[in-house]
Amino acid sequence: MGNRTKALPELTGIAHVYREIRYHEFSRQAIGILLIAVFGYWCAPVESLYWPGAAIAVVGILFRLYASGYVMKNKELATTGPYALVRHPLYTGNILMLIGYCLANSQVWPWLVGAGFLWIWYPAAIEYEDRKLNMHFGETWRAWSARTPALIPRSFSGMSDAETSWSFAKSMKQNLEPVIVVYSLAWLWWMWKQLPVNLLDTLS
Repeated sequence: MGNRTKALPELTGIAHVYREIRYHEFSRQAIGILLIAVFGYWCAPVESLYWPGAAIAVVGILFRLYASGYVMKNKELATTGPYALVRHPLYTGNILMLIGYCLANSQVWPWLVGAGFLWIWYPAAIEYEDRKLNMHFGETWRAWSARTPALIPRSFSGMSDAETSWSFAKSMKQNLEPVIVVYSLAWLWWMWKQLPVNLLDTLS
């Protein structure tokens, strides 16, 4: 039984294996990164879908970058900036990116793959993160979580009341987020190059 499932009721057989897969963090992260490449490489983009998809993906990328400069995993409870909006802004950014890449890809199959990915891994990831933060920070976390939704903001009030500012050191050293930004934008560029006719071609 993995560290993330030790506190959960014991399971056996296929149910145990399936739950261990769902709670395996490296699998979720690796598959998520891989899906960006898969959706990008096997794309068939059309302009009417690519540009809205790319815009949504960029919003997700920037929201992840913003969130990564506030969080210090297991060391302090981030409750300001993007964490005043949702408890899991990195996951919100991931979901926006996934939606954006599916739309930019312009085919049906990425939506099916993406929906399966979210359904298998994200409820487990959110449950574990909430359980872990509750254990580490107790009443402070419970008070914050009671007023802060998991993924979808109720409002944008409090976002500018941050006691700490965005930190590149946190974003880079703790989370390597700028590397993810470059990787993600590179695949958007690749998809743009696969458009039948792109804007630069028409201007040249």
